[in-house]
Amino acid sequence: MKYPFGEYEKEHITSKTGKKLTEITLDEIMKNHVSSDDIKISKEMLKAQGQVAMENGNAPMEKNFERAAELVDVPDDVILKMYDKLRPNRSTKLELVLMAKELLEKYHAHNCAKLVMEAAEVYEKRGILL
Repeated sequence: MKYPFGEYEKEHITSKTGKKLTEITLDEIMKNHVSSDDIKISKEMLKAQGQVAMENGNAPMEKNFERAAELVDVPDDVILKMYDKLRPNRSTKLELVLMAKELLEKYHAHNCAKLVMEAAEVYEKRGILL
C-alpha cells in the first residue's frame, strides 16, 4: 500500500465492519446506511499504518499501532476502564494483573496485556499503586 492511504489507497481502506471508505459518504449517512461501527478503523488499516512506521524507522510507533489493532475488538467500556486503571495511584497490582489477564485471555490482546503488566511492575517500583 502506498502512503498516505487516504490519497493513494481509498479503494482499499476499510472500516472495522468492512465498509469501504468510498462507501462512507454524507449521502449514505443521511440514508442511515452508515453505523458508528462503520467509521471505526479496522485492524488491517492499523497494521498497515504500523508497517509504514516500521519502514520509516519508527519501531515504537509501529508497536503503538500493533497494540491499537489488538484493541479494535475490545469493547469501549473495557478500554476506558483500562486507561483509568493505568493512571498512577488508581489501582492495586492485583487489579492490573487481572486486567492484563482479561486482555490476554478474553480478547487475545497479547501486546496490550504485556504493556499493562509492565506498567504494574514500574508502578510498584515507583510506589504509585494503591
